[in-house]
Amino acid sequence: MSAAEGPLVVGVDTSTQSTKALVVDASTGRVVAGGQAPHTVSSGAGRESDPRQWWDALGEALRQCGDAAREAAAVSIGGQQHGLVTLDAQGEPVRPALLWNDVRSAPQARRLTEELGGAKFWAERTGSVPAASFTVTKWAWLAEHEPENLRATKAVRLPHDYLTERLTGQGTTDRGDVSGTGWWASATETYDDEILTHVGLDPALLPRVVRPGEVAGTVRDGHDLPFAKGTLVAPGTGDNAAAALGLGLRPGTAVLSLGTSGTVYAVSERRPTDPTGTVAGFADAHGDWLPLACTLNCTLAVDRVAALLGLDREAVAPTDVTLLPYLDGERTPNLPNASGLLHGLRHDTTGGQLLQAAYDGAVHALLGALDLVLDEDADRSTPLLLIGGGARGTAWQQTVRRLSGRPVQVPEAKELVALGAAAQAAGLLTGESPGAVARRWNTAAGPVLDAVERDEAALARISGVLSDASPLLERGTDPS
Repeated sequence: MSAAEGPLVVGVDTSTQSTKALVVDASTGRVVAGGQAPHTVSSGAGRESDPRQWWDALGEALRQCGDAAREAAAVSIGGQQHGLVTLDAQGEPVRPALLWNDVRSAPQARRLTEELGGAKFWAERTGSVPAASFTVTKWAWLAEHEPENLRATKAVRLPHDYLTERLTGQGTTDRGDVSGTGWWASATETYDDEILTHVGLDPALLPRVVRPGEVAGTVRDGHDLPFAKGTLVAPGTGDNAAAALGLGLRPGTAVLSLGTSGTVYAVSERRPTDPTGTVAGFADAHGDWLPLACTLNCTLAVDRVAALLGLDREAVAPTDVTLLPYLDGERTPNLPNASGLLHGLRHDTTGGQLLQAAYDGAVHALLGALDLVLDEDADRSTPLLLIGGGARGTAWQQTVRRLSGRPVQVPEAKELVALGAAAQAAGLLTGESPGAVARRWNTAAGPVLDAVERDEAALARISGVLSDASPLLERGTDPS
């Protein structure tokens, strides 16, 4: 047996690039063991993955955890959002999953918005205006481009649903992940019959939505994972909702997640409905809401600029140059065909100044949505929680402080998606809410960096360039 004070639980993060598993002591939050295995993602016009490799990666990650995984009393899967998993009558993938960052369905997103009452209809009905990342647009793309695969589909799942179903044998999802599909009505918390009829999706193909705190099922026989038959399986959720659980997030505290893409979100007790489409009105995994804005260009774009300049990512210098690092198009602001834009280059401009300009452009896009995700009565002086791969980078920290004018807290806990899933699994055993579990584990603890004076001049300069260049950015270059 492991030297644990309480029962052990497993939290899983199945992300775009890999699956990670943590074995956690439910009593203390101590990580007893961990493992990770990679996925492959297609290149070219689309972004696709074979769901079966997620299962194989889960098995490998759990094997790396050793005996501790076999002792687990409960498990929960957190996963990348929006991906379209189509299964045949035998439960096998009809085709590779269309991932969240596959933007081929941008024309379908525009068409669906226009055909069903416009942006206001979608925001009020589902909480969000369809974007190319959303599952409903991918289903519409499949119907248009691969009708034979559509006809062969007998079940539609999200990535975390797929793994949960292979564990339990039951088709389930949760309110946090299903709120990012575009076919779930947030006001009634049910599947939206009008939208499903419009896109030709039979609701019988969709999983049951498990409520927060409900057991999704138990581990069945016939798998090759190190779980005992009867191990409890929690509902699981999408990655952002899982990270919010992992932080024990309360209403009014904003999170900036610095990864390949950037996100800013906060828990709210009010159902979001933003007709501009900037804020996605997601549900959280507890019973509240998780208004969220996402940028496509964050750490990867800045690292690309550093590589082009031959610089270490920390080799920045104060700058008056403006760089909008929209290397993959952009979602916030909504400029899907944009490319990067540089303004203010001089003879004496240095590489370090260009690199700082890339940081500034990426953070400006995130901070532009910050006030939109926070409730009007939220305290704007509370620290921003900085998480994700870039959160421990000094240049990222200093840029967020300078452009936000707010204190920044960097949680020491790593793998917050997997920790949030583990907290959800622990809640099944203790009867606590996952947020209460995470707060008991003190997962948000970490150094707080004091506020500095907000750089209003830089914010105004970047906003001005963005406004002046909008026609050029909107015209852009279509990556397809």
